Amino acid sequence: MATVVAFHAHPDDEVLMTGGTLARAAAEGHRVVIVVATDGATDVVEQGEPPRMRELRASAAVLGAARVVHLGYADSGNGKVLSPDPPDRMRFVRADPQEAAERLAAILREERAQVLLSYDANGGYGHRDHVRVHEVGKRAAILAGVEQVFEATIPRDLVARVLKFADWLRLPVRHDAVATSTAYSARSVITHRVNVAKFARQKQAALAAHQSQVNGTGRLAPVMRVLIRLPAPLFGFLLGREWFIDSTGTASSDLVGIFQTSVAR
Repeated sequence: MATVVAFHAHPDDEVLMTGGTLARAAAEGHRVVIVVATDGATDVVEQGEPPRMRELRASAAVLGAARVVHLGYADSGNGKVLSPDPPDRMRFVRADPQEAAERLAAILREERAQVLLSYDANGGYGHRDHVRVHEVGKRAAILAGVEQVFEATIPRDLVARVLKFADWLRLPVRHDAVATSTAYSARSVITHRVNVAKFARQKQAALAAHQSQVNGTGRLAPVMRVLIRLPAPLFGFLLGREWFIDSTGTASSDLVGIFQTSVAR
């Protein structure tokens, strides 16, 4: 059995990009650890743990994760202007990448991780924190000697088709057609497609745990509200696949069968 560490930017990213894979890994007996760079809060946290971290822990429990760790940074936000750091912590995008990588590497060593899940070079849709996750994850894997790194992504052509369909249905999904053309990854570079349809109920329940985002005003909130209300079979049909890029070329290892048997172009 292996230890799989999933490194994400914010609470809720663990579901949207890798939730089914994490649930499947846990079900198959692997130890699953979720590390988030930020706590999802953009301002000072008044008392106790930020709400989004509590939601993350609830989501992690549904997925079967054994541990949740916050790397210690604040959300950098998604606007054109980067706000000043809160007094109590630095925004992730302002952090020294080497220092952040060393923080993550310490966790990887402590967990004796064999597999690291990170993001593709575009950071998915290009959020500044997501791009930094790719950079920091890559450095940390080298520092800790993790041989298998799988970068979560989605086929770019699939994203474009889904957004066109959303436009046709007049769903309130804000997107930039130009940005979409360079987001995520070309299908030709994707090495793994993981079938997670059997874990649709867990993935859907984990998504529902992020109530602040589901009921919020973010651009994905309307879509999330629809997704958590779908019948589980339909949810599984729509979100029953997850995609990765094997950035180290070591997927033939016997450590995690999920990635050994899911090669796809």
